[in-house]
Amino acid sequence: MPVIFQRFVNSDNFYYVDTHGVKNYKTRFVFLLALLSMILLVCIFGYITLLFEQDHPEATVKTYADAIWLMMMSSTTIGFGRISPVTFGGQATVMVMFVFGVGIMGGLGALAASKILGFSDTNVKNRELRSQNAQIIERLINLEKTIAQQDKSINTAKETIEKAMDDNSDTKSS
Repeated sequence: MPVIFQRFVNSDNFYYVDTHGVKNYKTRFVFLLALLSMILLVCIFGYITLLFEQDHPEATVKTYADAIWLMMMSSTTIGFGRISPVTFGGQATVMVMFVFGVGIMGGLGALAASKILGFSDTNVKNRELRSQNAQIIERLINLEKTIAQQDKSINTAKETIEKAMDDNSDTKSS
């Protein structure tokens, strides 16, 4: 499974490399991956919860559908309603689903809001600014070198003129 996942993530359709050499993941694939992860977690944790709860006499989780409902409600932090875990294993599974569910659902919401509302990616702007700053610094260094060479040439010319003037004044005095 990890090899398939690695191939999928490294495919050309999953990301593109910008002019700064940074991988930018395409939103639709990140969204799809998060959604599939959420579905997979709900199904797996629902089954695990059902295993813990089904034999307990006070359990409200009696079917796989009840367990899926419980996982969906816990992942979205809405609450359980009449269905809730009564065993320690069921409660622990729900707690883990809270953590993963809130993270994935929050990420999906942020991703959707970013695309719908058109928030700009400040990381891209920062990379562009760093690139521009590097170009400016390179030009500044080149200009400083040119100025230093011109100063050297001016000083050499000044020394030559002063020497010529001294030689001229020495020849006039003699």
